[in-house]
Amino acid sequence: MTVRARLLASLPLALATAPLAAQDGEAAPESEEKPEIIVTGRGLDPALSSGIYATTTLERETIVAAPSGRIEDVLRGVAGFQQFRRSDSRSSNPSAQGVTLRALGGNATSRALVLLDGVPVADPFFGYIPLSAIPPETLGQIRVTRGGGSGPFGAGALAGTIELESADPSDTAGFLGSAAINNRAETEASGVLTQRLGSGFATASGRWDRGQGFFTTPADQRVPATARAGFDSWNAALRAVAPLTGSVEVQARVAAFRDTRTLRFRGADSLSEGQEASIRLVGRGRWQFDALAYVQTRDFANVVISATRFTPTLDQRRTPSTGIGGKFELRPPIAEGHDIRIGADYRRADGELQEEAISAFTGAITERRRAGGTTGNLGIFIEDDWQIGPLIINGGLRADRSSITGGFYRAVSAQGALVSEVVAPDRSDWSLSWRAGAQVYATRRLDLRAAAYTGLRLPTLNELYRPFVVFPVVTQANAALANERLEGFEIGFDWQPVNALVLSVTAFDNAVENAIANVTIAPNLRQRQNLPAIEARGIEANLAVKLGQVSLDGALAWTDAEVRGEGASLALDGNRPAQTPAFAGTLTLGWRPAEGWQLAATLRHVAAQFEDDLESDRLPPATTLDAFLAAPLAGKLSLVLRGENLTSEDIVTRNQGGSIDLGVPRTLWLGLRYGF
Repeated sequence: MTVRARLLASLPLALATAPLAAQDGEAAPESEEKPEIIVTGRGLDPALSSGIYATTTLERETIVAAPSGRIEDVLRGVAGFQQFRRSDSRSSNPSAQGVTLRALGGNATSRALVLLDGVPVADPFFGYIPLSAIPPETLGQIRVTRGGGSGPFGAGALAGTIELESADPSDTAGFLGSAAINNRAETEASGVLTQRLGSGFATASGRWDRGQGFFTTPADQRVPATARAGFDSWNAALRAVAPLTGSVEVQARVAAFRDTRTLRFRGADSLSEGQEASIRLVGRGRWQFDALAYVQTRDFANVVISATRFTPTLDQRRTPSTGIGGKFELRPPIAEGHDIRIGADYRRADGELQEEAISAFTGAITERRRAGGTTGNLGIFIEDDWQIGPLIINGGLRADRSSITGGFYRAVSAQGALVSEVVAPDRSDWSLSWRAGAQVYATRRLDLRAAAYTGLRLPTLNELYRPFVVFPVVTQANAALANERLEGFEIGFDWQPVNALVLSVTAFDNAVENAIANVTIAPNLRQRQNLPAIEARGIEANLAVKLGQVSLDGALAWTDAEVRGEGASLALDGNRPAQTPAFAGTLTLGWRPAEGWQLAATLRHVAAQFEDDLESDRLPPATTLDAFLAAPLAGKLSLVLRGENLTSEDIVTRNQGGSIDLGVPRTLWLGLRYGF
C-alpha cells in the first residue's frame, strides 16, 4: 500500500477519534458511547514496502465475475501467472496443478507460495494447489506479488506470493447463493451464510460442482475406451472471527473438500481430498502482531489406464500426507519513520505413497510400492521499511533451516520379494536469503521503484521419491535433489497521467539455480534433476482505464526464458523451459450501464509452448474470448450468463509425440445468484 493510500485510509479513523483527542488527559463524558469494536477477519495491513515489489491487487468485484466461475480463471488476469498446464481444475489431473509466476515453470510443483488467510494451501506431498477447493465467492481480495524472494512470506515464495483473503462481513452480509447450468448439463451451486455474533461474525460456505465433462481427446484420436473429463467436487468451510480486546481479534477456520475426476479413458479416475484447521490472533494495537497455527491432512488417489490395451496398469490407491505449521510476526514501534517486522515461521510436511503396479494383460498385481518421507523448514526473518520523505527503503534478511528426513522408496513383487529399495540419508542445512528495494514518489502521479532479492524452495516429497509413468514416458524420482535458489532484480514504475488511467510496468531478471525439472536421459526415460539454472528476463505490464460506466483492464507478460545446462544437461543449454510461453496477455472490457448490471468480455492470448525439455513437442498458441453478464431481476436476485471460449478455439494442453489433450471448448452457462 502506498503512503498516499495509507493516509487516505486513515482519514475516517482520525476524524472519528478527533473529539476524544481534543481534551487530552480528560475522561470522556459518561454520556459518550464507547467506540464500536470492528473486526475484519483479515491479517495486518500490507507493509509500506508492498509498493516496492511488482504487486497486483484484485478486488471482489473482479473475483466474483470470472466467466468460468473458478479461481484459476481469476488469476489468469494477472501478468506472469501461469499454471503448469493450460487445462483448468475440471479437466486436469490434480497433481499437475502447480502454479508459478514469471515463466519460472517447468514441472507440476508450485514455485509461487499460495496463502489463504496466511495459511499455505499447497499439497504437502505433491506441492500442487487444490484449485477446486477455493471458491471465488468466499474471497474479498487477492494480492499477487511477483518475485520479491521469500522475505517474511516463508520458504516457497520462489517466484512470488499469491495472498488470498476471505471476504469480510460487509461483502457477504446475510446470505449469498448461486446456481448455474451449462450447455452440457453440468451444474454448479454455492452458498455463503454470514451471521453477526456480537462484535464478531461467523461464515459458513459450501460449493458443489459436477458434470459429465467434455472430450479432452480430439475426435480423430478417440477410441471406444475414450471418456469425457467428468468431475464431481465439493468443498465446505466454517470461519469465525471475534474480538478478544479492542485491538486483538481471533480468527478460526475449519474446512474440507473432495474432488473426483476422470481423464482420457474410462476408469482413469483420480481423487483428491483434504481437511484443515487454523487459528490466528491478529493484534492491531501499538505493538502489532500476527500469530498463526494450522494443520492440514490430504490424500490423493489415481488409476492409470494403458493407452494401448485400455486396462489399469497402476493403482495409486492412497497418498496420505499431513502439513503442520505456524507463523509469528511482530511489528514493534521502536523507531520513528521505520516499519519493522520481526518473526519466525515453520512448516513440516510428511506423506507416503501407496500404489500397486498391474499387468495390462492379466490384471494381476505385479509390484507393490511405497515411498515417502518428511520435509521441514524453520525460518527467522527481520525486515525494515524506512520512510524518508518521498522515499521508502526496504531491507530484509531471512535465515532458513531446512531438513529432509526419513526418505525412502521400496518396491516388492506380488510375492513380497524385494525388487528395489532406496533409503535416503537424512540431511539439513541453513540458507540465508535477503531482499532490498526502494520506491520514490517522483511526482504526484509517478512512482519509481527498484528491488533485488533471493529466495528458496525445498523439493517436494513427490519430486524426491515418487516415480511416475505417462505412457510411454517413465519419469524417475531423485532423492538427491538440492534446494532451488532464486536470485533476481527488477525495476519499474506506476504512472497515473490522468485520474482515469493507471499504468504499471516492471522489467525483471530472475534466475532459479538448481532448478528442478523433468530431464530426458534416454528415449522415453526422464529423471527429476537439478538444472544449473533457469533464467527469465522480461517485461510485465498492467493497464487500468475507467471512463464513467466503461472500464478497460489489461495485463501482459513477455518473457525470454532459457535453460542453462552443463554436464548431463548440456543438451538443454539455451532451450526454453518446458511449458513456458514467451508471451501471454489478457484484455477485459467492462460496462456497468446501471445499478446491478455488469457486462464484461475478456480476450486472452497465450503464445506457443513446448511440452518437453528437448523442444520436440509443441503446444500451438491459443486465443480465447470469454464473456460475463449479470442483470438484476428483483431485489437481490440476478440473472447470470457466462461464456467460455466463445470462438471454440482448440486449446492444446498436452502433446506427447502427437497424442493430444484439449482444453475447454465453447461453454455457455445460465444461472441465478442472490445477494452478490
